[in-house]
Amino acid sequence: MGLKREKNVNMNHKKIIRIMKKYDLVVKIRQKNPYKAIMKKTKEHRTFANKLNREFNQTVPRRCFCTDITYIPFNGRFAYLCVVKDIASGEIVAWHLLPHITMELVLKTIEQMKPYQNALIHSDQGFHYTNPRYIEKVKALEMIQSMSRKGNCIDNAPIESFFGHLKDELDYKDCKTFEELRLLIKNYIHYYNNERAQWDLNKMTPIEYGDHLVALNA
Repeated sequence: MGLKREKNVNMNHKKIIRIMKKYDLVVKIRQKNPYKAIMKKTKEHRTFANKLNREFNQTVPRRCFCTDITYIPFNGRFAYLCVVKDIASGEIVAWHLLPHITMELVLKTIEQMKPYQNALIHSDQGFHYTNPRYIEKVKALEMIQSMSRKGNCIDNAPIESFFGHLKDELDYKDCKTFEELRLLIKNYIHYYNNERAQWDLNKMTPIEYGDHLVALNA
């Protein structure tokens, strides 16, 4: 543009770029600052310290939760399940299933939670849990975020254990439709919470063990 206006010379911008590269010419102004880009990304997607720190032997219900997403293959397709688990009682307190892994999956799940002031909610550092929309939802519930270290799935072992049981015990691959799968998972979570006794819960179900812990802490 300057050549045309000042010298009346027409030159293709690609030729100018080639000449600049040949002679190592660099424009000093308006270059992208990589540090600003990093700061912008940091503001948009935040990670949090591992406040849970594998302290899975919780004794007070509704004080520590963990959450994650898993995929469920069925009829040649995939569905995605997001779950929130009470670490103390083992109860599944919220869940949502969708045919696509979108932000709606974690937002619809967390919206089922009641405000538990200063309660911990632990997750991995996945895109959905570092998203500002999710962070705002957690803040609105007056809860504290905690995150696993990168590449350390054991940091979120309680939720991984539930997903393992679900996939071992449920014949989800035979489901023909998404609604059939959703009903199957709904019934399983009800069974898991109310009927499935566990050795680690003094041979009680998660609901029974939660009531037991409340009585102990009363």
